[in-house]
Amino acid sequence: MQRDKFRISKKELLQEALNNPMSITRELNNRSLYHFLEWCWPIICPDPFESNWHIVELCKELEEIAYRVGNRKPKKHDLLINIPPGTTKTKLVSIIFPVWCWTKWYWMRFICLSFTAPRALESAEESRDIIKSDIFKAVYPELDIKADKDAKSNFRVIKKSQGISNGRQAQVILGGSRLSTSIGGTVTGFHGDIIIWDDPIDPKRAVSETELESTNHWMDNTLPTRKTNKKTSTVIGIMQRLGELDPSQHLLDKKKKNLRHLCIPGEIRNYREQVSPKRYIKYYVNDLLDPNRLGWKILKELEVEIGQYGFAGQVGQKPTPPAGGMFKTDRIITVDMPINPERIEMMVRCWDKAGTEGGGAYTAGVKMYKLTNGQWVIADVIRGQWSSEVRETKIRDTAFADGIECHVVIEQEPGSGGKESAEGTVRNLEGFTCKPENPTGNKAYRADPFSVQVNDGKVWMLKGDWNEKYKDELKHFPNSKYKDQVDGSSGAYNYLINKREARRVS
Repeated sequence: MQRDKFRISKKELLQEALNNPMSITRELNNRSLYHFLEWCWPIICPDPFESNWHIVELCKELEEIAYRVGNRKPKKHDLLINIPPGTTKTKLVSIIFPVWCWTKWYWMRFICLSFTAPRALESAEESRDIIKSDIFKAVYPELDIKADKDAKSNFRVIKKSQGISNGRQAQVILGGSRLSTSIGGTVTGFHGDIIIWDDPIDPKRAVSETELESTNHWMDNTLPTRKTNKKTSTVIGIMQRLGELDPSQHLLDKKKKNLRHLCIPGEIRNYREQVSPKRYIKYYVNDLLDPNRLGWKILKELEVEIGQYGFAGQVGQKPTPPAGGMFKTDRIITVDMPINPERIEMMVRCWDKAGTEGGGAYTAGVKMYKLTNGQWVIADVIRGQWSSEVRETKIRDTAFADGIECHVVIEQEPGSGGKESAEGTVRNLEGFTCKPENPTGNKAYRADPFSVQVNDGKVWMLKGDWNEKYKDELKHFPNSKYKDQVDGSSGAYNYLINKREARRVS
């Protein structure tokens, strides 16, 4: 008898699925954020969905938070996630997670933040696109966005009762909302049940202590006041590590007991100690977090692009600043014969200027070749402590000696004086390809990409009486007394690869 009842129940369930397949989709989505992610992925991304263990684990963590907030239970912890770029983190946490929450708790309010308003608004727009899509409406016809509250920066969800009752139209219930803005932006008057910050620091300015202090102060003093309920509201932060003073380290240094930290480096051959919780180690394949997205070849290319400092932070989640020995100068190959001009793809001389005669800082002009085989050549270094007048004459005479095929880069110091000095040099070099550059970030961070090429043995140096002092400065950088030759080298290298500043990889 019990067996017959079971068979009938199974048949009824099958019939329900055949009659209303959307109800099955809805139930599966309701049970699993991961299933919801897979289901709505095509709405916001043309590429096929690629699964990996870290996505499953992050979904579980987010679900636990959502259920506690949704059931208005006291929070167990805030959540901090450190993970490399290109791992679906923003799409999961900032875009899809809020929408999934609304399908279960339509009243939930979100504040979502990023390092710039456009980046925050981009994620908000994709969340809104999901709700407005025909695919979503077919499964969740009761959810919509309030017509007069439909801005990307601030939209509100509504819930409609189904059908007509007693001759009346469907009732509309005001639901939750999403405010999207930048770190440091205006949040006065808004409160969130869940607050999400996603990449709160621009990697281009991550090495700026002023920028870091400002961000950390804002997150300490403004965000806590934006919680709907201090007992239940939860903060979720997700970022790749960018520096010793970044928001992640700032939070970890407080040693808060109600902070759960997930640290998932891109590879554990060199960064095993960073993994948290340690049980995640068993999921790595060939020491890789995700062999498909971030295989060894891709990681190597990434290190060349963002440098060893950027790689340690963004991939390894261990942003240790470069110390002495950043350049392995024994790997620079000295060449005592001229380079065949046909092998030179492009050449540039970059000047790091100083204006003190007889003492103080040096002016240095580093000439660099980019070869067709991917090698780099330090062809010449001119260096001296000159007055402004003598310096400008040296720069012009050197340009004539190098020839018009050699580009000239002038590193422009901050402020109006630096701008005027750079513009004066450009006028002095009329007829040559000359460009002023305004470098950002500290010297070590700017030199980082060039150091990767040196350490990989891809930099040659033409034999000259300047070799010893050049290598000595690189060897002790960034603790060397002078840094002008390194500045000139990193400026030349970044110009040749059309890379004016260190940047984040998305």
